Amino acid sequence: MQQLSLLYKSHFGAAPQSIERLPGAGSNRLYYRLTTDDGKTVIGVVGTSVEENKAFIAITRHFTSKGLPVPTLIAVSDDSLRYLQTDLGNASLFDEIKADDYSHLIDTIRLLPRLQFEGGNGFDFSVCYPQPEFDRDNVMFDLNYFKYCFLKATGVDFHELRLQRDMERFADQLVAMQTAAKASTFMYRDFQSRNVMIKDERPYFIDYQGGRKGPYYYDVASFVWQASAKYPHEVRTTLVNEYYDALQQYTDAEPKDMFLANLRKFVFFRTLQVLGAYGFRGYFERKKHFIDSIPAAIANLSELLSEGVCDDYRELKATLSSLINQFEQKEKDSHEKYNQVAPKANNPKPLVVRVNSFSFKKGIPQDESGNGGGYVFDCRSTHNPGRYEEYKQLTGLDAPVIKFLEDDGEITTFLESVYRLAEHHVERFMQRGFSDLMFSFGCTGGQHRSVYCAQHLAEFLNKKYGIRVLVSHIAQGKSFVLNEKS
Repeated sequence: MQQLSLLYKSHFGAAPQSIERLPGAGSNRLYYRLTTDDGKTVIGVVGTSVEENKAFIAITRHFTSKGLPVPTLIAVSDDSLRYLQTDLGNASLFDEIKADDYSHLIDTIRLLPRLQFEGGNGFDFSVCYPQPEFDRDNVMFDLNYFKYCFLKATGVDFHELRLQRDMERFADQLVAMQTAAKASTFMYRDFQSRNVMIKDERPYFIDYQGGRKGPYYYDVASFVWQASAKYPHEVRTTLVNEYYDALQQYTDAEPKDMFLANLRKFVFFRTLQVLGAYGFRGYFERKKHFIDSIPAAIANLSELLSEGVCDDYRELKATLSSLINQFEQKEKDSHEKYNQVAPKANNPKPLVVRVNSFSFKKGIPQDESGNGGGYVFDCRSTHNPGRYEEYKQLTGLDAPVIKFLEDDGEITTFLESVYRLAEHHVERFMQRGFSDLMFSFGCTGGQHRSVYCAQHLAEFLNKKYGIRVLVSHIAQGKSFVLNEKS
């Protein structure tokens, strides 16, 4: 941080008034917001990979020269490990989508061909990191990522040699499509709503340092079929049509039916790659939001298989069919388990769960059911977003705080043990006909961590068991009910 402050001072002539650490993303880069006396801000970035930083710097300078909507580089350290860029704020397209606001989706997808074609025009792809071009090695790495980080973790049985041969044939097909296109287009690689910031009602692109020369289908697949975005079918159709229309001004694109057929293959490929990432980040690193995204990705995969995208690859299709069946069976087993423990119709007092968030400064909430007790969990061992200025006025119900906590990961690991304990206790109480159970989560101010935990446990129990949950965020003065029909 000291070196970043020196870089700032060497450019602006004075040290920053304050430096605020920003929540991390899926990389080793560290982000800071540096503020001047008059309130102006810039973003400082500290990276661990010189090559990756140099790729971002070169791409950004090229994109800026083309007038593309990306952050502007302000200063770069001599060793390329630190740089300053313009501050695009905190509002991402993903945050809008989570709030069911699709107002900037069309603007974003229509900008994509411009980024791909103008961004690729005259660019020296040799600076890209870790490789300059989408190729067979690239495809096989991602397919094996899926196999080893997701497929094997699920325990699905498959013939590894036959599966490997199918994956190699599929890789050859994708690379042949890229070769036939004969276009020097920039492939963003991770084009998704989290990497689009909204400032002054305009979309701006970030985190493209992994980009390279590659097929334009890949970015469309990444964006439109982003599992965690969960776009309705009609929204996906609209986005694809808007992209295809915008594409016409940059290339003599193939007929639409051929475009859609080629796109579907890349959607399939991207879905497998994403499941590999979810497996690694979820199953191995235990980050909850990646685990929570798996069902939506499996649903995408199921739809693709039903459309015949994998019919030419016998072992791959059989393996993925088994995988989908396994997830469907788990869902069925979950419903059956609920039916076994659900309160009977003649039970006059079905189980009601009370879930609270509170501040330890104000004391532990009292049980008002008359049964006493319940569980009290202390969230203060986890990373506190309340330490950072931009979150001080927000709560654990707000998207920026949720993203901070889930990206950090400590809170999701903490909740895993709570979920297991809660499941066992709720099921036993339902079986025995008990009517009340209470869970309370405390933190310093009862505003961020405790609110996040209480809300997530309440929604988890309501969704899994269909029971009535009374939620009370005491420090915020908010109370509401999740009932059996939520």
